[in-house]
Amino acid sequence: MRSTRHLPLRLVPVLGLVAALLLPLLGLSAPAHAAPTGFRIDNGRLLEASGNDFVMRGVNHAHTWYPDRISSLAHIKAKGANTVRVVLSSGDRWTRNDTADVANVVSQCKQNRLICVLEVHDTTGYGEQSGAVTLSRAADYWISVQSALTGQEDYVIVNIGNEPYGNTNYANWTADTKAAIQKLRGAGFDHTIMVDAPNWGQDWAFTMRDNAASVFAADPDANTIFSIHMYGVFDTAAEITDYLNRFVAAKLPIVVGEFGHDHSDGNPDEDAILATAQQLGLGYLGWSWSGNGGGVEYLDMVTNFDPNQLTSWGRRIFNGANGIAATSEEAAVYSS
Repeated sequence: MRSTRHLPLRLVPVLGLVAALLLPLLGLSAPAHAAPTGFRIDNGRLLEASGNDFVMRGVNHAHTWYPDRISSLAHIKAKGANTVRVVLSSGDRWTRNDTADVANVVSQCKQNRLICVLEVHDTTGYGEQSGAVTLSRAADYWISVQSALTGQEDYVIVNIGNEPYGNTNYANWTADTKAAIQKLRGAGFDHTIMVDAPNWGQDWAFTMRDNAASVFAADPDANTIFSIHMYGVFDTAAEITDYLNRFVAAKLPIVVGEFGHDHSDGNPDEDAILATAQQLGLGYLGWSWSGNGGGVEYLDMVTNFDPNQLTSWGRRIFNGANGIAATSEEAAVYSS
């Protein structure tokens, strides 16, 4: 379009017709449409630029609190993961991960042939958690480190903000999520964008479930994937299958962005989460590799970041039925 934007409008269709007639006579074919920049959503599925259907199988890694544990990415890959969700900070609640650090995380993910989901954790529990920031603030952070992400659309998914509302004023999630997506698109982000549910990620009020279609429609690139976190709210197979199947039936992309085998708010049914995700071909990212504190140390998959010390949770998610080792497939971009 750029080459014709200054021509009179009446000439544009004429020029197109002339080109269509001349190209075959010259032994040429019309140029193909530009290939997707990177990951994209098509018919409710997450696809790589090549068209390969990609199903996340991975874990979360608390990088912002343990920046000296970058070697964990290699260990996570060695256990069979194809994706890692990396905790970052905008600097509002924890030490800011600057552009150089984000670029290094992306580089390390690529070296270890992992797809990199990057998330800002400072939004966690906004409206209920003291110090938590808005999705708009998180979007500003992404724009500030954009140079580390431009050109990495084949390898990086941008998860705007972790669990961006607690259990207060969560009805605002829909408008705030739309605005944050549009802010990133307006700044030139071409990546697949991931958005977390409110209610500390668990969407017990079904705000994300019931508004996902309008949020997806608000993305001018139609390239948004939804993330549900499954802890105590999802303690029965019926709740898990109902929630995920509603997205699949609506052809809206969904991933289980966090879950555990136990939690302070109840006992999630991890077997049903893994089995349902596998049955539906949906991604999952368990919480978390290591370094948990505050009474949830049981969510560590390995003890003290040692890949040779798998916990019971680590053995379950990596080596159990429907687990990572049995079901993970490396992103096609690394073998192309």
